[in-house]
Amino acid sequence: MPAPRRFALTAWITQAPGRALAVFLALHAAVWTALPAVLYPNLPLDLIEALLYGREWQLGYDKLPPLPWWLVEIANLTLRHDVAYYLLAQVAVVAALAVIWMAARPLVGPVGALVAVLIIDGLHYLNYTSAKFNHDVVQLPFWALAGFAFHRALRGRQMADWLLLGISVGIALWAKYFVVVLAIPLALFMIVDRDARKCLATPGPWIAAAVALIIMTPHLIWLVQNDFLPFKYAEHRALPSRGLIDHVWHPLQFAISQAFFLIPSLLIALPLFWPRRRSDEPPVALGADAFDLRIVALLAFGPMATVLAMSAITGRGTVAMWGYPLWLFLGVWLVLIARRTLDAWRLGRIVLTWAVVFTCLALAFIGNYAVLPQFDHRYRAVFYPGEALGRELSQRYRAVTGQRISYVIGSMWDGGNVAHYSPDHPRVLIDGE
Repeated sequence: MPAPRRFALTAWITQAPGRALAVFLALHAAVWTALPAVLYPNLPLDLIEALLYGREWQLGYDKLPPLPWWLVEIANLTLRHDVAYYLLAQVAVVAALAVIWMAARPLVGPVGALVAVLIIDGLHYLNYTSAKFNHDVVQLPFWALAGFAFHRALRGRQMADWLLLGISVGIALWAKYFVVVLAIPLALFMIVDRDARKCLATPGPWIAAAVALIIMTPHLIWLVQNDFLPFKYAEHRALPSRGLIDHVWHPLQFAISQAFFLIPSLLIALPLFWPRRRSDEPPVALGADAFDLRIVALLAFGPMATVLAMSAITGRGTVAMWGYPLWLFLGVWLVLIARRTLDAWRLGRIVLTWAVVFTCLALAFIGNYAVLPQFDHRYRAVFYPGEALGRELSQRYRAVTGQRISYVIGSMWDGGNVAHYSPDHPRVLIDGE
């Protein structure tokens, strides 16, 4: 094959990385919206829960913050089709990836920024499991925006960037309380790092903290008034320590799970490091200095280190799905430390590896929901007959009473399915409480 045709794709990416990013994001959103829309006959548990809670429009609930449930209800009221919820998840993912590209571009160039995005897209968090819009997915754009604003604020010290940092961290609390493992390393970095510490003498960080607190205040007041009710759910999710061994095993278990999940991303990044740099091959000059590298390293590993430290100190268990937002800046860091020329050969290998990973994840999704059920007969919540249940209950109730169902008493899952799929859309009294 002639060389020009062989490298036609990489040449186009190099010449128009912004367009390549747009095509990639559109492909990502289209595939991961369509797959669950086609293969899920019933909404998954997280979305049934969101529709049940979101319609009540409360400042807080007994389990988690309200933002994702509000967003699902807005989608329900505007689009009124189940595909809207799968699209909503991909909007969150695509927004996060676009922000990562914006953050990486001045550091590693537009092509390097695209490579950074392709690397983290290898994480199943951003595709296979992102189909179920929930509190983990909705965190992604706000964590990415906080990292983007944090870097810009430390480098440029512009008030707009500090305000953006405060806004993104403040809204992130409404998404999930997990934002604390992002806020802690950001604060510690400004205290410990010799260059970042200078910003504490300016009003920027304090204004950012004030803005975040103002945005959080309505929910914080609700938490106080309701005896921090959602924290009981969080405590239930994190297994208690059973002894000294758990102070070692629980963080180690989480680290192992995250290392395993990172394998596809690391395979995509492998051409940046292998073959090894030749002795006559100089490192590429990038638009980043040592301070930039420290900031990116903090964003890439600080939240993960915080999770491990908290688990080691308390001995409490972790949940593998906590890894959703932890690795957003890993691709940027890998491109930065590699400092390799993204020539046609290397860029082609990266794109090819990403395409293989992307295809494998899509095929695994199809296999799990279209092929395996015919053989393993394992229960999957998305095969629950929610539509038939809702329709049957409405018909029977109307036949007996002549009226529409106003409310249903049941579990979150059973009652939530009736509430969504019944033509009467009754409210749910969860477990009769």
